[in-house]
Amino acid sequence: MTDKSTQEEPDAGSKETRTFQVGSLAVYPAHGVGVIEAIESKVVNGERHDFYIMKVLDNGMVIMIPTWNVESVGLRDIIDEKDIPKVYDVIRSRRQSSSETQTWNRRYRDYMDKIRKGSLYDVAEVFRDLSILKLTKDLSFGERKLYDTAQILLVKELSTARNMDEKEILEEIESFFVEEKQADSDAAPGEDAVEKVDK
Repeated sequence: MTDKSTQEEPDAGSKETRTFQVGSLAVYPAHGVGVIEAIESKVVNGERHDFYIMKVLDNGMVIMIPTWNVESVGLRDIIDEKDIPKVYDVIRSRRQSSSETQTWNRRYRDYMDKIRKGSLYDVAEVFRDLSILKLTKDLSFGERKLYDTAQILLVKELSTARNMDEKEILEEIESFFVEEKQADSDAAPGEDAVEKVDK
C-alpha cells in the first residue's frame, strides 16, 4: 500500500526545505514513525521529481513523499528527548472544560484534526481525553478507534525517542489514569466518613 503526497514544486527562491537521509527516522502525520528507505527520482506529469520512500514501522505501509513538500505534508523529525517531559505534562493534565461540553461529533472532528496535524502534543491530548472518558464509561466504537490510534502513535514515538520497549511506555502512560481512578475511589469513603462524623 503506497500513499502519494504531491504538490507543485516551489520556486528556487523559497525557504530551505527540511531534508532527510536514507536511514533517517521521521514521523508522518496520522501514520507515525517510519524510516526513509530510499530517495527516488520519478516522472510526474511529464516532469522529474525526487521522492522520499518512507516505510511506516508499525504497519509496513510505504509512503512516497515529494522531497520539496515535507513541510506541507507534515513530515518531521522524531521528538527531541528534552521535549518529552512536556508530552508527559499534557498526559497528566486535566482536559479543557470546553471539550466536556462539546457534542461527540464536534469532539470527533477536533480529535481527528489533532491526529492529522502530526504534533505529538496534540496526539497526547487525544489520548488523555479519551483515557479520562474511559474511566467513567465504555468507549463507543468511534471513540475506541480514536483512542487506539492515539495510543499507537504516542507509544511508538515515545519508545523510539527514549529507546525503550513499547510495553514499558504503554504501562507508564496508562498508569497515570489507573492512579487517578484509584485516587477517586479512595476519596469517596473518606467523604462519607466525614459526613457521618458531622451528623
